[in-house]
Amino acid sequence: MSSQTPKVTLNNGVEMPVIGFGVFQIPEDQTQQAVEAALEAGYRLLDTAAAYENERAVGRAIAASGIPREDLFITTKLWIQDYGEDSAQRAFDRSLDRLGLDLYLIHQPFGDYYGSWRAMEKLNHGGRTRAIGVSNFHPDRLADLITHNQTAPAVNQIETHVFFQRTDDQKLMREHGVQHESWGPLAEGGQGFFENPVLAEIGRAHGKSVAQVALRWLIQRGIVVIPKSVRPERMAENLDVFDFELTDDEMARIATLGTGQSLIFNHRDPEGVKWLGGTRFNT
Repeated sequence: MSSQTPKVTLNNGVEMPVIGFGVFQIPEDQTQQAVEAALEAGYRLLDTAAAYENERAVGRAIAASGIPREDLFITTKLWIQDYGEDSAQRAFDRSLDRLGLDLYLIHQPFGDYYGSWRAMEKLNHGGRTRAIGVSNFHPDRLADLITHNQTAPAVNQIETHVFFQRTDDQKLMREHGVQHESWGPLAEGGQGFFENPVLAEIGRAHGKSVAQVALRWLIQRGIVVIPKSVRPERMAENLDVFDFELTDDEMARIATLGTGQSLIFNHRDPEGVKWLGGTRFNT
């Protein structure tokens, strides 16, 4: 299965699977089992973060799988409390020991992310991680970071789904060679996602589920997706999206579902920004 999963080529020539497995909100004591099941299903891109507090469990699952490390693509993220040039280096070393790393992301566009980016550029240039990028950067912050630094992010991982489609964000990313990656591609089940009549009708036409239609819609837009599930049958279903194609009309019908608003977390809400900045994890 994994050998058949298409890949995208990042702006530095590194290849990344177009679909992966995310472990956000999976408890640490359940993560190893979930990741082992995902690897068994055929996932080769794994996405975690220091703030998820389950990096060690992901690392244990990788070690237990017996899959050659070069066949995997592992992403983790630097949390705000470790921002700054020196702190970012130390945080990277901790994550590297637990996982091995292919892609290292700045998790939030707040605090000293400039110092963090300088540290990450050095790590990338030194060959310690294959690619570096960001997460949750709106177009203005992304453009600012690109303009004033030597290395453009390889990836920007942002909330993207049928209700929050991020077409303007994607346009800017394409202009600068930044790969768009979706977190929350199934809208975390909100706004009646799994009962949506448009997605359900299109799914019936292809013999596919609502989730498969939504993932396929993102992939056909050139967006990397990292759906999460702890159920092996759902993991396999989410990966099974390469044997059908949505028509132009179906793509356009799904595009009408967009609201232009975040459904999960608004990174431009001042109270939300304060909350993120004050949140500490055992990284």
